[in-house]
Amino acid sequence: MSATRSVLFQIARPYASALFELAQETNAVEATEKDLDAIAALVESSDDFSRFLVSPTITTDAKSAALNAILEKARPSELVGNTLKLVAQNGRLFALTAIIAEYKRRAAEARNEVSAEVVSAAPLTDAQEKELARVLKDKIGKDVSLIKRVDESLIGGLVVKVGSQMIDTSLKTKLSAMKIAMKGVS
Repeated sequence: MSATRSVLFQIARPYASALFELAQETNAVEATEKDLDAIAALVESSDDFSRFLVSPTITTDAKSAALNAILEKARPSELVGNTLKLVAQNGRLFALTAIIAEYKRRAAEARNEVSAEVVSAAPLTDAQEKELARVLKDKIGKDVSLIKRVDESLIGGLVVKVGSQMIDTSLKTKLSAMKIAMKGVS
């Protein structure tokens, strides 16, 4: 784990844990997760907004104002809205995606699921998602929730990460391996 990811995890964990515990107390774990997914989708849909959240040159007040505008449009539960406002007031919006990821990990763990990060060259179809989840469940022995992301630079194939295990079937990696192998041949 890189130093940056480690620091983000250390910042994200208390926020995600507190949010998860409050959601459990009010039987709102699933609803909270859906709200967080909607917020994550907003962040992922705009590179400018993602950069805005992590920029150290933008004041906490400006970030809080932007977050308030987003919360008005997203209309999450009061619990999620208040948590995100607290994160903004504390100047921790740069860790928002890590907070969401940690909450999702805790929720999956409570459901006896594991999360698998899946990076594909193109969006997966519903049938592909179901088949991948089934194959991973057979291998791991637990239900698997997929965290999907598209990276066109993979050209084709998938990169699947479950815990510390990674399966890389991407064409990009295969082409890189061939390039290295060919350099050794004179």
